[in-house]
Amino acid sequence: MLKLWKVVRPARQLELHRLILLLIAFSLGSMGFLAYYVSTSPKAKEPLPLPLGDCSSGGAAGPGPVRPPVPPRPPRPPETARTEPVVLVFVESAYSQLGQEIVAILESSRFRYSTELAPARGDMPTLTEHTRGRYVLVIYENLLKYVNLDAWNRELLDQYCVEYGVGIIGFFRAHEHSLLSAQLKGFPLFLHSNLGLQDYQVNPSAPLLHLTRPSRLEPGPLPGDDWTIFQSNHSTYEPVLLASLRPAEPPVPGPLPRRARLPTVVQDLGLHDGIQRVLFGHGLSFWLHKLVFVDAVAYLTGKRLCLDLDRYILVDIDDIFVGKEGTRMKVADVEALLTTQNKLRTLVPNFTFNLGFSGKFYHTGTEEEDAGDDMLLKHRQEFWWFPHMWSHMQPHLFHNRSVLADQMRLNKQFALVLPRQTCGLFTHTIFYNEYPGGSRELDRSIRGGELFLTVLLNPISIFMTHLSNYGNDRLGLYTFESLVRFLQCWTQLRLQTLPPVPLARKYFDLFPQERSPLWQNPCDDKRHKDIWSKEKTCDRLPKFLIVGPQKTGTTAIHFFLSLHPAVTSSFPSPSTFEEIQFFSGPNYHKGIDWYMDFFPVPSNASTDFLFEKSATYFDSEVVPRRGAALLPRAKIITVLTNPADRAYSWYQHQRAHGDPVALNYTFYQVISASSQAPLALRSLQNRCLVPGYYSTHLQRWLTYYPSGQLLIVDGQELRTNPAASMESIQKFLGITPFLNYTRTLRFDEDKGFWCQGLEGGKTRCLGKSKGRKYPDMDTESLLFLTDFFRNHNLELSKLLSRLGQPVPSWLREELQHSSLG
Repeated sequence: MLKLWKVVRPARQLELHRLILLLIAFSLGSMGFLAYYVSTSPKAKEPLPLPLGDCSSGGAAGPGPVRPPVPPRPPRPPETARTEPVVLVFVESAYSQLGQEIVAILESSRFRYSTELAPARGDMPTLTEHTRGRYVLVIYENLLKYVNLDAWNRELLDQYCVEYGVGIIGFFRAHEHSLLSAQLKGFPLFLHSNLGLQDYQVNPSAPLLHLTRPSRLEPGPLPGDDWTIFQSNHSTYEPVLLASLRPAEPPVPGPLPRRARLPTVVQDLGLHDGIQRVLFGHGLSFWLHKLVFVDAVAYLTGKRLCLDLDRYILVDIDDIFVGKEGTRMKVADVEALLTTQNKLRTLVPNFTFNLGFSGKFYHTGTEEEDAGDDMLLKHRQEFWWFPHMWSHMQPHLFHNRSVLADQMRLNKQFALVLPRQTCGLFTHTIFYNEYPGGSRELDRSIRGGELFLTVLLNPISIFMTHLSNYGNDRLGLYTFESLVRFLQCWTQLRLQTLPPVPLARKYFDLFPQERSPLWQNPCDDKRHKDIWSKEKTCDRLPKFLIVGPQKTGTTAIHFFLSLHPAVTSSFPSPSTFEEIQFFSGPNYHKGIDWYMDFFPVPSNASTDFLFEKSATYFDSEVVPRRGAALLPRAKIITVLTNPADRAYSWYQHQRAHGDPVALNYTFYQVISASSQAPLALRSLQNRCLVPGYYSTHLQRWLTYYPSGQLLIVDGQELRTNPAASMESIQKFLGITPFLNYTRTLRFDEDKGFWCQGLEGGKTRCLGKSKGRKYPDMDTESLLFLTDFFRNHNLELSKLLSRLGQPVPSWLREELQHSSLG
């Protein structure tokens, strides 16, 4: 019996172990099946979000100083013939938030501007140049900096505004120490600050309205509790935006009803002191202030800086057929797409979705999603189409052109650039309640936020969306129907659309200057570097440029620098007098690969200095911008000599090269030619005189490069003491090792200038074309040029003083002679 029990017991233990293992296996299998079922089953969704409705949700119009609509008064135009279309922006600091918001809107609107730190004391920037005003509008980030200007500068600025018809925009930002109520110094205007407001409305009779459409009262609180409202009995002030106090706020002084609507933005019509202004009682964080700000700029500049009312919208739906199972469009989604397209066509004539496809992924979804693919093709004539790659590969990953072409042909067989904007919808943003930051973030973008501003500030907007945004919660349909309705509620914009190719033509008709590319360094942005060939390098770009002007000694500097072991010049160009002239001529359109082919791969990118010299760069209008885009950290070297001597040297240079105009006219006839002279004569005159407008050209360079990256070499010192000039250049560039040019250079008596010293007392000099001797300039021409360049030289002296750069010896002599004369 005992033996039998010993046999049975191990058997039962074995069965129990097996049972436990089976239970564990069953549990794991059940969990795996459940996970698979949950991941592959359609997600239980809440009802689809409905597009935002037509305009305001309504609300009674409360009491307040809004007058009945009247025909808008035309803006008093500034003296357009006497002011440059440039906005002067006084900011609190280079990093202040409001200042950056002001600049961002001006940049997006393609308006030219100049920023200055608002002077509490000290000099106002120069407001005029000769008889022209330098600015068409003045903006103060802090209104109090304008109001509290010292008497001298305030009178200077106000006289300028009156004389040139220039307006002022000012922002008052309350803080915890602001007086709750105060009169604005020098104005019949009272401010009440640190208020919480609600229920805003646009005054339909405000003269400045252009883009802004007056709407009904919009209920709800305004963001923040630091608002300022304006009060005045003077007829010069017209309210633009109005709002009511929140119930918890104490009433403001005055006989106004409790629910009165109070101005947060006022327009000064100039009846008080002859200057038109627009004053904001808050910053630009409130979306409607941005809209009114754009209108204020247009009004105060007499619509010289004004956005047109036409807006073109194109919505691309990328990755048609590409989405993974469970995220693609079904038949109902395609029907909704067609329905929404038809609704949008009532608001935007001929609105049509633009579908981007990769043919390889057709019919790769679930059965329902494959039916959605068929539905799209059934209605293919209802949409516009454009191809991606056949297999959705990124073109820059192909290293074989024939394979790339084969992939494109496959998509073409299946089917038998303009800049685009994102709109906050990506492949993963497919459910309304799971939108990053919450659904309110999407609605905020539509209702006055980023998406709204994109359309407001861009004549043409092409939005990138994805297939998955039109299945699931159909956020693409929700977003664009809501956006179009909101734009029509609050703006006067005329929304239109065009197919891609006609839209491209329209874009470049509007912005012909953008037909030319603006090359940037592909290694400065990781996203650009990722789509650049791995076989290329950015190390073959120069670290500094010698920019000219011509006939000042730039070739000599090029020669001297090439003697340094750490410095390498570009290869000579066979077609443009050895200089590359990339940034200043047709070579620019050949691209940066063509440009980099003129430079060797440096042995050590950190210590080797590549450079190029093109003397045509200095006075070119396009080179500083192009140079800063591709070489933002490059050092810039320019050589300045007496502009009269430079003009005469250029004339003699042209004679030596057989220019018939230079051979047939004396130097004085060239420089004194009238505007009615033959074109060829005036062309030579310009090449003699215009490069000598040194301060004008330097200001252009300083618009794009900081002054610390610019070195001005004294051309007279370079001729008489080149070792000293080369020492300054080496220090400026930070070149090591330091080359002693006192030992390297030797003056050649026969040649008449400095050359490389060789063993045995020999020298190696520049070619025969350099260092020519020619007769001295005649007295009549010298007197003419001394008078002609007097003001230009004076402006150069002021500029160098502001920059803290030494005044060249030749300039000191010219200024001394001018003062004696």
